[in-house]
Amino acid sequence: MHLDRLDHLVLTVQNIQQTCEFYQQVLGMQVVTFGDNRKALRFGQQKINLHQAGHEFLPKAKQPTPGSADLCFITEMPLEQVMQHLQRCQIAIESTCEPGKEIVQRTGALGAIVSLYIRDPDGNLLEISNDVSDSSRL
Repeated sequence: MHLDRLDHLVLTVQNIQQTCEFYQQVLGMQVVTFGDNRKALRFGQQKINLHQAGHEFLPKAKQPTPGSADLCFITEMPLEQVMQHLQRCQIAIESTCEPGKEIVQRTGALGAIVSLYIRDPDGNLLEISNDVSDSSRL
């Protein structure tokens, strides 16, 4: 077998409307409605389907739990501009394991990245990153 790409993933959330507003306003994702009035967040060529906690669609994860995800998103926007946008949105940047550093080096799927971290309304950890190959984004 050879997998080509990730099409979508599912987040179980406490409040679908609040989640849609956060991801749309803070991360610029498009809220879409599909199927039987289901909600999803679209960005690039991917989407995140949303399940309401306690009312998940079948089949579902064995233990769907709001706040259990750790997701990394790549952006072309320089992280300094991301930080300014987050400040305007009143979104706190998470502390890293490197005190005093909001932007840290990490390894992404295609190589070196620099990242900062925030949390969504359910407490999911969201890593927002730039590819290091373009050092003007630091």
